[in-house]
Amino acid sequence: MRPRSLLLSVSAAALLVPAVAAGCGGTETPPATASAPPPAGGDDPDGRAELAARAALAQDKAYAALYTLTSGGDGRKHNVVATIGADGTWRVDVSDAVLGGTTDVSIVSTAAGVFQCTVSSPSNPITPTCVRVADAGKRVPREYSPQVERLFRQWLPVFTDRQSPLSVTEVEPLKGAQGTCFSIDSISAALKAPVDIGIYCYAPDGVLTAARVDFGVLKLVSQVTGPRTVALPGPEVPGQALSTDAPPAVEQPSGSASPA
Repeated sequence: MRPRSLLLSVSAAALLVPAVAAGCGGTETPPATASAPPPAGGDDPDGRAELAARAALAQDKAYAALYTLTSGGDGRKHNVVATIGADGTWRVDVSDAVLGGTTDVSIVSTAAGVFQCTVSSPSNPITPTCVRVADAGKRVPREYSPQVERLFRQWLPVFTDRQSPLSVTEVEPLKGAQGTCFSIDSISAALKAPVDIGIYCYAPDGVLTAARVDFGVLKLVSQVTGPRTVALPGPEVPGQALSTDAPPAVEQPSGSASPA
């Protein structure tokens, strides 16, 4: 099995220096107190207004940031690099995200659509290619999605819409998280939640610093200023995107000799 690689977009390469020098601490603050459970029921008007303000700032914020993602199901650690362009394009690289958690992948959004791209790394030096998986602004189909890419850009219009069917309450910060944290839930069990419900934390400038949702816990390690625009890492090609499921095992022909 190949060693796990640390994914980096070109614009975010500088993130490694402070992260490695500080033992992957980067700009992360000392751990805060454990998060308190969100209050039961109701909506906090002040909290909702503050979330909308942070989300509005996030829509205009260009940054490149390194995160860790701890999967909710198996506790596996993933490296995530989010690169947000000043023109609204974005890219999210996730280690060990597809083919049963064995392959790195990048989700990129441009005016032409949303793409799933293969990624070159020192342990897997390939020529990156991209497959279009959704229209611009739309969600990546579940079978091709690492899921974490949704947290950075796609929920922001919902958070700024005061009519969205959400309950929002400001809560104590997640352990080790920076900024202000908000508990977000659906207001009706009969309606499908318009976002991944959970706790989201934002810095005063709108940068996502942490999130706890059903598929895992995301935490910021370090960040730098983002680029003007984000481009595809490779050419668009026809074909099918990589599935998050593990590929089927290859059966040996009956009677075949075992390899020496």
